[in-house]
Amino acid sequence: MMEVSTPQLDGIPHVNGDIHTHGNAHTNGASNGDSKEAFVDGNVAISANTPELVPGLVSQVASLGQVANLQDHKERSALLDAARSLVYALETPREAMIRYCWSQSTLYAAVETGVDLGLFAFLSKDDKPKSAADLAKATGADLVLLARILKHLCAMGVILETGPSEYRRTGLSISLAMQRYSDAYPCMTNCITAGVLALPAQLKKDNYKNPSNGKQCAFQRGFQTDLHFFEFMKANPEAASQFNNHMTAYHQGRPSWMDVGFYNVESLFSNVGQDDVLLVDVGGSMGHDISEFKRKWPGAPGRLVLQDLPDVIVQAKTMQLSSAIEVMEHDFFTEQPIKGARAYYMHSVLHDWTDDKCREILKNLVAAMKPGHSKVLINENVIPDTNAYWETTSLDIIMMADFASTERTEGHWHKLLESAGLKITKIWTAQRGVESLIECELV
Repeated sequence: MMEVSTPQLDGIPHVNGDIHTHGNAHTNGASNGDSKEAFVDGNVAISANTPELVPGLVSQVASLGQVANLQDHKERSALLDAARSLVYALETPREAMIRYCWSQSTLYAAVETGVDLGLFAFLSKDDKPKSAADLAKATGADLVLLARILKHLCAMGVILETGPSEYRRTGLSISLAMQRYSDAYPCMTNCITAGVLALPAQLKKDNYKNPSNGKQCAFQRGFQTDLHFFEFMKANPEAASQFNNHMTAYHQGRPSWMDVGFYNVESLFSNVGQDDVLLVDVGGSMGHDISEFKRKWPGAPGRLVLQDLPDVIVQAKTMQLSSAIEVMEHDFFTEQPIKGARAYYMHSVLHDWTDDKCREILKNLVAAMKPGHSKVLINENVIPDTNAYWETTSLDIIMMADFASTERTEGHWHKLLESAGLKITKIWTAQRGVESLIECELV
């Protein structure tokens, strides 16, 4: 790649890969008081990131690799975490910089192009290797163009190379042949990523204050709109459909609070008659969660109610929901019409909203609850004080950029819920990085 000439810094040239700035010299990037001026040893950037961790991580990977059952989620995840940590420890800062700045955006472009071409469906119809020429003919793409994209997909582990310009499918490429998974890529392009990329500029404009207005955040800057995210989605039904598919794929294979051994579901059944409301799924979208509940607990007493906005309920009625599930148009910013239900349930609702808006939602539930009987069940992430999981922290940045909202810590949850008249009785958690179930009662 051609280098671009740059001016010297204050007349001081770059020497042997080190950057020299005037003032007192400091090593390894240590700053001079509040000044950003520093002496940086260039060798830091081409040395292993945390070499002192490498021996222990190598031993951990070797040990786990010998015994891990890859069909067991916890064992596979432990091995994956150790392997990922080893890569981070071995990688030099320069390599990490190139990976962040080059490979991630270019891989995304290559995958989304492949999705649009139908490349992964052709590649993954069987396990036989396929040439770039055959794939170009099947997709209608220019051979030279597709060959370049295929090489990058291979280099990034999406597909496997079996010979010169010849490739074979992987589990990932097979999944990308299914719309439920492939929709994630145009979804992010059409309603998420531009907001995230606009976040640094928006934070700078706002003097680095925590975002608090969902109509004046990075989303509006990135997508050049005055609309809130949900208004934008209503105006862009294709993006909304892609988003819904992405969410179903995101939740697949993760422990559910309805599973035996997660939350004590049967504790909800006490003092509930057949005519009483057992569970209200507030803002329940297409009814995936309440349908799962009915499927897993078919003998549960009482009524099941799905609530969402009118446009969503119209779509939900096309989903062939169980006749036992009542559907109801309801805006959760208004008075809750179901009084005294055993449980009011919300899945990934509150993380879409700022604390002030969340209090509005919660106080409408509080007003409808029956003391000593009703519960609020909140199915959301609870970020731990240490060892947070990358999926959760990534989602937190997305919520910051596109909603001016947040994924909350346990302390944040306590403060928010108590301010609305609720107390947490227990936080039920199955495993790291999976949404917890926050069980609440009236104060």
